[in-house]
Amino acid sequence: MFGRGCHACFQMLNFINTMARLTSFSKFLITLLIVGAVFFVGRYFMNNTEAGQQLKDKAGSEQGGGLFGGSSSSDPNTIGVGVVTWGGYAGGQYWNKGFKPNSDSRFNKDYGFNVEFKILDDPTASRNAWKNDEVQLLWATIDALPTEMPGLAAYDPVVVFQADWSRGGDAIVVRRGIGSVGDLRGKKIAVAELSPSHSFLIWLLSAAGMTTSDVQVVGVPSPIEAADAFKANNVDAAVVWSPFDEECVQKVPGARVLQSTRNASNIIADVFIAKRAWVERNRERVQQLYEGWMKGAAEINRSPAAKQEAAQILAESFDGFTKDDALKAIDNVRLCTHGDNLNFFGLNRTAYKGVTGEELYARMTKEYRNAGVLSASDEVPVWSRTAYFGAVEHASLSGNEHAAEGQKTFASISESEAKNKTAVATKRVSISFRTGEYQLDENAKYIVDNEMVPIAKAFANSRVRVEGNTDNVGSAASNVALSKRRAQSVVDYLVKEYGMPRSRFIVIGNGPDNPVAGNDNEEGRRKNRRTDFELVEE
Repeated sequence: MFGRGCHACFQMLNFINTMARLTSFSKFLITLLIVGAVFFVGRYFMNNTEAGQQLKDKAGSEQGGGLFGGSSSSDPNTIGVGVVTWGGYAGGQYWNKGFKPNSDSRFNKDYGFNVEFKILDDPTASRNAWKNDEVQLLWATIDALPTEMPGLAAYDPVVVFQADWSRGGDAIVVRRGIGSVGDLRGKKIAVAELSPSHSFLIWLLSAAGMTTSDVQVVGVPSPIEAADAFKANNVDAAVVWSPFDEECVQKVPGARVLQSTRNASNIIADVFIAKRAWVERNRERVQQLYEGWMKGAAEINRSPAAKQEAAQILAESFDGFTKDDALKAIDNVRLCTHGDNLNFFGLNRTAYKGVTGEELYARMTKEYRNAGVLSASDEVPVWSRTAYFGAVEHASLSGNEHAAEGQKTFASISESEAKNKTAVATKRVSISFRTGEYQLDENAKYIVDNEMVPIAKAFANSRVRVEGNTDNVGSAASNVALSKRRAQSVVDYLVKEYGMPRSRFIVIGNGPDNPVAGNDNEEGRRKNRRTDFELVEE
């Protein structure tokens, strides 16, 4: 009988007539209910929709506060920082003299603002807290960030600075009988997907010329559940966090750590992201936060007393942590200095040839697209758009304490000892040489650049063995000598072009002694003319 509009008018008239018959107190109660409903609907709109978030961003004051609050304490003078239970953020927590705003904080004393660290171990909850302005800076890792960018696009996140490199905090444990990455082929591996653990697994398999399609990935919510699956003998291997790697080795007979980020030293980079609009409104404070954080990291790196103080702060703030646990957590990372950040953001182009944030971000974007995690329609902004260079570029920090980390030094070893070292991962690379020659041509250099260099840079703390191999055409002695010269030419190129320490490399010439195919046909001989690039145990 009534259309949708007419029916609404009729209902409104009914409501007015009913209100007229109510007492004044009843009218007051109903008014309160209506106001309350409007408030909660508005609150939901502001905190859970993109349009609401945009309104909140516009409403923020110069310091990021305003009507909807700019920090976890709704104090515009406080910067909220979302972290996880991890030792890599100790620089900022030490400089702040704790997790809560306090009068002893050097951020407060030196710069006049407060910092509050909020532990947000659950990834989903942490992202929601950041979206809702409960924190302004949020933990992330560059390796996994590409998988998050499409979902965070509405908030226009930028990477503000790097806090640490994982150096032992992430590891892969394996059952008895698995001696190398190649032995993982076809095995079940528990891993928290779309996390730093997943990235570590991708890199480790890549070092052996493998991908995740060569293993059975068993997805779990977190590295803790990965460790549980391993201890229950439900999987052959698991990517876990420290100290769960030690627990797995203790509880599973014959288990061992196959590899960790102590050797895979430049894969997992912890950073902090912020909304671009907030950073632009608060450039000076972002600069000061960065400088104070870097000063804190530098003090911990060079002073045992400062490290002890930082460990005490972490122990008091992390549930179930002793001071010894906290010290181990700090020792399992490289607390990044200003020099490290200059390198990471590509601002030290002439002297640094190691892994940059741009390289890691681009590589993992490609890897996750290849794995099907990112679809063709998922937009991942390029590094130049993702990185905020201002804080690092304009910092006033100098002196040896702020210098970048140096390269690891490797002790010299004998050729026989070098040859017998166990290979953790072997990647076979076909480099074409002219008959009887051993110098790298431009095509060979391109192959080395793309197949060997990324692994060598990512596993910067691992010793590398380069083995030259030939087919059986010609005398064995001449082939052994030629294959060694070819392997040596690869090492010479890595040392000269990328500044890698010569003592890191082991050069072996196998000649025709280690064939991977038959030498009775051209296809087999072609496969045997190869260079093996191996990460070896110390």
